[in-house]
Amino acid sequence: MAEDYFKDLQPATLAAHAAGAGDDTTGGVVPGVHMATTFARDATYQPLVGENTYVRYHNENVRIAEALITALEKAGDSLLFPSGMAAVAAVFRTVPNGATVLVQQQIYWGTTQWIRDFCTRREITLVEVEASDLTAFRAACTRHKPTLIWVETPSNPWLRITDIAAVSETAHAAGATLVVDSTAATPVLSQPLSHGADLVMHSATKAMNGHSDVLAGVLSVADRESAVWQAIVTDRNTAGAVLGPMEAWLLTRGLRTLPLRVREMSRNAMAVAEFLADHPKVSTVMYPGLATDPGHDLAARQMTGGFGGLLSFVVQGGAAEALNVAGRLRLFLRATSLGGVESLVEHRHTIEPHTGIPEGLLRLSVGIEDVGDLIADLGQALGQ
Repeated sequence: MAEDYFKDLQPATLAAHAAGAGDDTTGGVVPGVHMATTFARDATYQPLVGENTYVRYHNENVRIAEALITALEKAGDSLLFPSGMAAVAAVFRTVPNGATVLVQQQIYWGTTQWIRDFCTRREITLVEVEASDLTAFRAACTRHKPTLIWVETPSNPWLRITDIAAVSETAHAAGATLVVDSTAATPVLSQPLSHGADLVMHSATKAMNGHSDVLAGVLSVADRESAVWQAIVTDRNTAGAVLGPMEAWLLTRGLRTLPLRVREMSRNAMAVAEFLADHPKVSTVMYPGLATDPGHDLAARQMTGGFGGLLSFVVQGGAAEALNVAGRLRLFLRATSLGGVESLVEHRHTIEPHTGIPEGLLRLSVGIEDVGDLIADLGQALGQ
């Protein structure tokens, strides 16, 4: 089928058909795996097939996954990387020495830690601000005139919601490039580029792949001709930060069920959040799907089809009781990551003890299991 036919289809159809990708060489209804690292040329030294010259630059499986993500994001272009952090690094390497960047506070700790170290090495001024507080965000932009702004919504593990359209307007007025980490939302629930962001980043390791067996990251851009994007393209091609063919093939397979999985994860997470909100041993639930959540109204306007599978809650009794609860869980596996078909629990204070995370906070990645079983597991772990 023609690629332009899929542009007007709904995400579930688009994903299920991998944006029209198949195996033209065999007639297979799914793409084949193309493991070649180099590609032949004709007698005049022109590539035999399109732009295929060397796997570091181009690979058919990477192209297929990138095309599908581009369609889901309603983007101008997308690039895959070997990890989410590799995608983060690719963006920040476009920032010149001596410039200023503005980064949202209390986002994924791995991102914050890397950015702090990178900015120190490159003598880049780093300003951290709570982007969901628009007054503070606008003041920081006016004062510091950053080259690059990085926000994460919903944030991990606080589940704070940032108004992408509002921060985009402010960022562009300050002359900055706005990048949104939308890993927790996925392109099924939110398309930051449609709200004015310049770039969107996902750790594709998470829900995009969804099966806890691929490490990958992706950047998508609104304007593929922009100077920032061209710098990222060149950097990836020459530095070799490209995803391998097998990982790209597995990612495409995962993406084909993304809308279905995200819908079920969101439903389950909503039910789990409501259960926890009423539990006497839980002091706080952080989930934008709850009407009582401070980000609920904005999330309801900015996200479509659900609120995702990530949530956090604070157990009364501090670290000791939170660890006891996590230790008693049977279905929620004690492991780092999110967005997989299996549910996970993590005691974030153990992972990042010096970042202001409440000692009693447990982060849940809610999977696609039967929600009654998940709630029963939480119930027995929390007790009465």
